[in-house]
Amino acid sequence: MTKKFDVLVIGGGNAALCAAISARRAGASVLVLEGAPKFYRGGNTRHTRNMRCAHDAATEILTGPYTEEEFWDDLLRLTGGQTDEELAKFMIRESKDILNWIVEQGVRWQPSLGGTLSLGRTNSFFLGGGRAMLNALYLTAEKLGVEIVYDAEVIDLQIEDGMFLSAKLKQPIDSAVEIRASALVAAAGGFEANIEWLKEYWGEAADNFLIRGTPYNRGSILKMLLDKGVQDIGDPTQCHAVAIDARAPKFDGGIITRHDSVVFGIVVNKHAQRFYDEGEDIWPKRYAIWGRLVAAQPDQIAYIIFDASVRNSFMPTLFPPIEGTTIAELAGKLELDPAALEKTITEFNAAVQPGTFDHTILDDCRTEGITPPKTHWARRIETPPYLAYPVRPGITFTYLGTRVNKQSRMVMKDGKPSANMFAAGEIMAGNVLGKGYAAGIGMTIGSVFGRVAGREAAKNARN
Repeated sequence: MTKKFDVLVIGGGNAALCAAISARRAGASVLVLEGAPKFYRGGNTRHTRNMRCAHDAATEILTGPYTEEEFWDDLLRLTGGQTDEELAKFMIRESKDILNWIVEQGVRWQPSLGGTLSLGRTNSFFLGGGRAMLNALYLTAEKLGVEIVYDAEVIDLQIEDGMFLSAKLKQPIDSAVEIRASALVAAAGGFEANIEWLKEYWGEAADNFLIRGTPYNRGSILKMLLDKGVQDIGDPTQCHAVAIDARAPKFDGGIITRHDSVVFGIVVNKHAQRFYDEGEDIWPKRYAIWGRLVAAQPDQIAYIIFDASVRNSFMPTLFPPIEGTTIAELAGKLELDPAALEKTITEFNAAVQPGTFDHTILDDCRTEGITPPKTHWARRIETPPYLAYPVRPGITFTYLGTRVNKQSRMVMKDGKPSANMFAAGEIMAGNVLGKGYAAGIGMTIGSVFGRVAGREAAKNARN
């Protein structure tokens, strides 16, 4: 470890591994420093299932085309225009090639999951999920000669005039406390597991947030980079935040704590009041708004309420629903005011209009005369037993990050590109995601910019 590497990659998830493999295939010597123990390697990638890539035709596992234009339209709508158009369109264009490139690195696809996900045309699913995908990338990296060290926490970066010189380690590795490299790729995630940092922007409400992914994404590398002259991008309160079961653990609950049942019922706060349209859009495009919506409610808690007629319509989660034979009994178990909940459901039922229910399209089942409306998939809640899930904001990753250009090269505060520092994955996702989210885009950002960062870092090191 006392030798100088061509490329140092800090991080151990999808973006980091794509960067390491890409740099190694370009002829560079590569060291990966993963701050987590080996069992927990891979950051949030461990909990993923799929990736959204543009493609021009159906494949063995995708049911039809998903053009660059459609991908861009989806991204523009979900971000409300808060995206770097040049970078976003570059990512979408590059994503076409990623579908094949990632297979060349040992990752395998499987047909899409069905049900409420509606992703069979747009998203490719990893055979065996995120952990299997990670294992394949690690195996390929090791076979190529990438050196990987676990429990390798970086506590300082030596950067002068936009040039990376070395990384200081908390614990020595092979007696080395400093790692030197000709180029740096930062792929160490956001700061969602750093509750104190979240509280700087969210206040005491952040104490009620649950962190869906790794407890190791504390944002230390991001903070160092921003403190040492890298330009930031993104609103620190924006993040990928979904509604997850309030009974989930504080960290690392993963995909099995997420609820896909919102479109089949209503959502109320602790005062038993509805607060948003549960049928606004197809679920994969809108599921990631519900974390922020719940975060804005009193005590950051809400309840998804539905009835027995739909209990088998969506993917079950780790925790069973709470049941009551009457609305009043259910309210008592949820510690809600029974009269208030009965009033909310009675008013909702009265507002439901006749229609033909179809959760795979924007159907004509809607409400009239209540605020907020439910614009699609509205059906009366009237078949006992009545069921509910308590939910809290589940933060996946934060959008405050490092600004980059199309070479994945970090941009310094003076507007000049860094001499030898690159970034990939969640640490720079705010370039593409100013707000909002659609299923699988995080993995696209990681793979595309990871591959680019590795290639460019290797080229930089050789020069």
